[in-house]
Amino acid sequence: MPQPRTHPVLDCHSGNELGRRGARLHPRAMQIDVPGGHIHAVIEGEGPLVLLIHGFPEGAWAWRHQLPALAAGGYRAVAIDVRGYGDSLKPDAVEAYRMLAHVADNVAVLEALEADTAVVVGHDWGSPIAAASAQVRPDRFTAVALLGVPYQPRADTPPAFPPDFYVAHFQTDAAQREIEADIESWLRRFYAALTDGTPGWFGNPMHLPDAALPAWVDDFEAIVAAFERGGFAGPLNRYRNFVRDWEDLAAFDELRVPSIFITGERDSTRLWMPAEGHVIPDCGHWVQQERPQAVNALLEDFLRSLGQPV
Repeated sequence: MPQPRTHPVLDCHSGNELGRRGARLHPRAMQIDVPGGHIHAVIEGEGPLVLLIHGFPEGAWAWRHQLPALAAGGYRAVAIDVRGYGDSLKPDAVEAYRMLAHVADNVAVLEALEADTAVVVGHDWGSPIAAASAQVRPDRFTAVALLGVPYQPRADTPPAFPPDFYVAHFQTDAAQREIEADIESWLRRFYAALTDGTPGWFGNPMHLPDAALPAWVDDFEAIVAAFERGGFAGPLNRYRNFVRDWEDLAAFDELRVPSIFITGERDSTRLWMPAEGHVIPDCGHWVQQERPQAVNALLEDFLRSLGQPV
């Protein structure tokens, strides 16, 4: 069984957030061994496990508003740095970022925490990872909350993207060089564009106007420093595994566990992946950070519908 290593964690909450019971609930960090390295996890609370999977380009910090809320509601909330990010393993091989590797990481987290099952919550790329986890191991991941990116059933043909679409660009080495040339500027403009739903950000070339850092971003210097240390090869490798994922997931059923989809009114992803779900008004792509109270309320209602404590 993978073994966790516990150590102190810096405060990952913005401001001085309190649980609903009035007491400050402090998270702890763990390094969970997986083949080839470890997964970094931030854990808060006790109770049924809720696993939180971030998207591109973020980290466990993206769930800083959900960790204390879920802990106060009687859950053990666990936010991880996905492989390729932050303090988690960063393999060199592109195929090391295939979907089944992410699913295996999530199972390893449950094993290390001695949890039989978990509800898994994902945002952006974390949503397909969460959905795949429940497809491959519905015995371990018994319900799914998807934020920003809805579930997409497997197509009959391998995925392909037009050259003028951002995904095609992210699959190239040129994209990595472009981002890493000035990580601070690129992140600031990318976060702002997807907050505002800027037209054309998803093209190739990407339209990322110079803009102020959105108000929802905390500790931006630390975020930039983390990506300057780790680079963008791992995060971009997720975009380079679409065909492998299509092949790998052919052996598994479609998503059948209970699920919820939450998105923002200004989230541009709705243009090419429309889906029924909860639409948060006046909100962009980064829903759980832009409108944490609304997202937390929806998650709590969903968990309550599963017969879990809140």
